[in-house]
Amino acid sequence: MKKESILFLLIIFSIFYSSCSLGEKKTIQVFSSKAIVSDRTNECLKCHTKKQPSIVNSWQKGAHAEAGVGCYECHQADMHDVDAYQHYGTIIATLVTPNDCGRCHGTEAEQFLGSHHAKAGEILNSLDNYLGEVVEGEAAAILGCRQCHGTEVLVGEGGKLLWESWPNFGIGRINPDGSAGSCSACHSRHDFSLRQARSHETCSKCHMGPDHPQKEVYESSKHYIAYSTHRDEMNMDSKRWIAGVDYTAAPTCATCHVSATQNQSRTHDIGARISWTLRPEISVKTENADRKRRAMQEVCMTCHNPNYVENFYTQFDSAVILYNEKFALPAREIMDQLLLEGKIDSTPFNEEIEWTYFYLWHHEGRRARHGASMMGPDYVQWHGFFEVAERFYMEFLKEAEHLSPGITAEILERPEHKWLTGGMTEEERRRIADYYKERYGQ
Repeated sequence: MKKESILFLLIIFSIFYSSCSLGEKKTIQVFSSKAIVSDRTNECLKCHTKKQPSIVNSWQKGAHAEAGVGCYECHQADMHDVDAYQHYGTIIATLVTPNDCGRCHGTEAEQFLGSHHAKAGEILNSLDNYLGEVVEGEAAAILGCRQCHGTEVLVGEGGKLLWESWPNFGIGRINPDGSAGSCSACHSRHDFSLRQARSHETCSKCHMGPDHPQKEVYESSKHYIAYSTHRDEMNMDSKRWIAGVDYTAAPTCATCHVSATQNQSRTHDIGARISWTLRPEISVKTENADRKRRAMQEVCMTCHNPNYVENFYTQFDSAVILYNEKFALPAREIMDQLLLEGKIDSTPFNEEIEWTYFYLWHHEGRRARHGASMMGPDYVQWHGFFEVAERFYMEFLKEAEHLSPGITAEILERPEHKWLTGGMTEEERRRIADYYKERYGQ
């Protein structure tokens, strides 16, 4: 190698190290076969190796230790920071926020801070939050809702984090420095393992259960069958991890939503490839939906041909439109009319039909839509549209009619609901079949 090239590499390394390692630049001690630490971090390790050996061991095995990024480099703070405190002669903070991680991982922090994940703490002003805090109770919200969505971290005297908000690694946590989010929600401390972040179990901490069963849908899909039988071929520790290059066996959540392909860079914006909203009462296309869809389809075509991918998306769209038009929009129309008539009031969850409606869209409706998006047939059918239909016809419509007789009449005259009002003639059956073929393409 030429002297000029060696000099250039040394300059680049020194710039990187000085920007990321905020303690002393001189490394003084090899802590393990990989870890080279600064003076400040060395002082931390003298104590924490004895008191929290598992934390130190976890850090020691990770890429941060190998790069010389240790305790102080991440936890150092300014004396004016809200959550700063003096700890054996050093000013530190307990929380490591996206702003802190962004000192070295600037692109990733910027992508994350613009993502839907970073906004998850906005549940603090939502219907879900009212259900958790008021209807259920504060303690349930602290250990339930907020551990996934995040909460505003409260700081007491001397930088001490208050029990009402700490510990908390919710993905949309509102930090004392004004940043939103928690990188360690996905990249668990202190090894920050690539393998762990790419495993679907990491996402499953939050994306599971009756209202958003992505874990269960994935584990009932062909994708998971391939993953579970070829897990040892996934090359999960590879720094690059490009689908179709570094692994070909199967996708995980990360493959589809964040990781690189041959034509796309990885992204920490979790919504960059999502074209439908599947969370709210009524699904709508996301902003720049066509661009996002093309990005996701390009991931799909790492394994599948264009005809397969295009047909699947037609099936998926049809299921979402079916949910919207046959169930969600009519139910919302009825709820609005009941409120207008004064049959229900504006207080959430104080009337039976509000619980029924919540189950309809928040549980069954989400399950059907997520099942369709991730190729989980049982969650489309028996845990999805079957339960949507049962809730809509056997409970919701009856409760609405009891509150306001005649309110469902116009809706039940629509072709897709005619079966409920006394059966159909052969001609009516044929017209409905033709309607579905024309409207939904199936």
